[in-house]
This record gives sequence, C-alpha cells and structure tokens, in this order.
Amino acid sequence: MSTTQLLIDTADRIFTDFCDKAALDAAEAGEFPAALWAVIQEHGLHELALVDGGLSLSDVFAVLQVAGRYAVPLPLAEILLANRWLGSSDTLYTIGIRREDEVIDLPWGRASEGVLVLDYGIGRTDNLARVTGKLATTGHNLAGEARDVYRIGSLQALPAAEDTFVMLALARTVQMAGTLTRVLELSLQYAGEREQFGRPIARFQAIQHTLAVMAAETAAALKAADAAVAALDAVASATAEASAEQTTASRVALEVAAAKARVGEACGLVAEQAHQVHGAMGYTHEHQLHHFTRRLWAWRDEYGTESYWQQHLGRHLAGLGADSLWDYLATRG
Repeated sequence: MSTTQLLIDTADRIFTDFCDKAALDAAEAGEFPAALWAVIQEHGLHELALVDGGLSLSDVFAVLQVAGRYAVPLPLAEILLANRWLGSSDTLYTIGIRREDEVIDLPWGRASEGVLVLDYGIGRTDNLARVTGKLATTGHNLAGEARDVYRIGSLQALPAAEDTFVMLALARTVQMAGTLTRVLELSLQYAGEREQFGRPIARFQAIQHTLAVMAAETAAALKAADAAVAALDAVASATAEASAEQTTASRVALEVAAAKARVGEACGLVAEQAHQVHGAMGYTHEHQLHHFTRRLWAWRDEYGTESYWQQHLGRHLAGLGADSLWDYLATRG
C-alpha cells in the first residue's frame, strides 16, 4: 500500500468517526471540535505539511480532499500550511486575511493559540506575518463555519519560500473537489431510495440527466484540482537555476487559477442540481446536504473568486500574444 493511500485511509477512518451530522451541527453552533482535534494531533495529521516531514505536498492535498468530503469542521488547510510555514506544530495557528489593522475571515480565531495574516495577492512570498493582538468579534461564513475578526497589535514578518496565497487557494480547491464528490454521492443515494409513482426517482429520465450532469461536473472538477496539485511536483523536482524555478512556480499559479475557477463553477451547478434532486427534503436543517452545499457556496469565494482567478489567467494568456497561445495550451507552458 502506498503512503498516500495509507494517509487517505487513516483520514477516512478518523473523519467517519468524528464528523457526523451531530458534530457538524455542534461546530456550527460555536462548539470547537476538541475531540477531533485531539485525535488529529494523536495521529500526527497536523504535521503532514512540515517541510522536513518526509511527505510530499501531493499527500497533504490528498488528505485535504478527504477532509472536504466529510466537511471537517476544523480549519485543517490553514493549520497544516501554518505549521509548514512556521516550521513547527506546537501551537494551534490559523490564518486570516489582512484588512487595515484587522485580520478578517479568521477560521476559529476564538479557539486558536496563534494567528498568521496574509496580505491579499498573488506572486508574493513576503506577505505572511505572525500577529499579536486580541479577538475583536466572532462570526461565521455562509456555511456556518467560524470566521472571526482579530485586532492587530503588532506584526512579525515571516519569510516564505512558497506563494502563500496560491497554496491556500489550492487547498480550498481540493477541499471543494472532495465536497463535490460527497454531494454527488448523497444525490445518487437519495435518487435510488426516494420513490415516486411506484418507482425510484433515479429511473426517471429527467433525474438521470441531472445526475449525469452532476457526475460530469464533479469529474471535471476533480481533474482540474489534480492537475493543479500535480504542478507542485514540478516545483519540487526543479533543481535548475532560480529563473527556471520561478517559471515553474508561475505555472503552478496558473494551474491553480484554472482549477479554482473551474471547480468554483462546478460548485454552483452541482449544489443547485443536488437540491433539485432532493426536493424540499434537501432544504431542511435536519438533512445533512446543507452542510456540504453551503461549504461549496462559501469556499468558492475564499482565497479568490472565480472571476479573480479568471482575470489572472486571462491576463497571462493575453500577454502571450496570438502566435504563442496555442503552443502554451498544447504544451502547458
């Protein structure tokens, strides 16, 4: 068994035990999932992304995709990447976006032991800082996930060898891809069980068409996310001069731009179709569907919206000129 599959299986077992609907409801009500966090620490999953941890980033993002499938009520992406950039895992750090003298959109800021802040932007590796200050307000995003505001007291700049914004955007992308697979599974299961006019609704042509569209969008999203993760391997294997590494890193940002935009587009369509398949049942709080579809709607806007990344990719393609565009698309740069 490969290391990646072992990690996926371990994460799957943990999340199955600790991420049921009751746990998601409790987290949405403001209860930090301490039991889940303790198990993650016990198994060392919070250390997966450490530079000297012996694992590839592909392994890290594989686990994040599983986390998306279970709607894990922890800021696992922020925790893993914060530990990577700090080179330590002794403290529960989370990451937010800077807005003047505040850190906004801070996942579980109320429960964190440390805060990192990111200046919004692509292509910068000097935009990460450790923050001291105090919690200003608590809140949540569209999915009911804790998103707090932290008042900045002081900042300590942190060097980062990676494009921090791109990495966080990629983390959201693979999480959304994982969530899409879960939404599709729930829809297929419901369509096979729900009967109308004496037969399962999955036997009606209109429902079959809807499910086929959902499956196609999910497959496209998974492929786009996998392509962006695969581009990281090129960075890891780049051993040439700095200029070559910069070129490779730029390619990663473009792959992430394409993936974040494509997966975000799929999120809108799949979530809409899933609720149509489930009918009125899917809109109730008692059903688990909303825990996943609301995350799709919320995450598609975090770390760059579709239009943000489309513009980034479009500017690059336009700058190539007509004569170079096809070569770029055919050879992936």
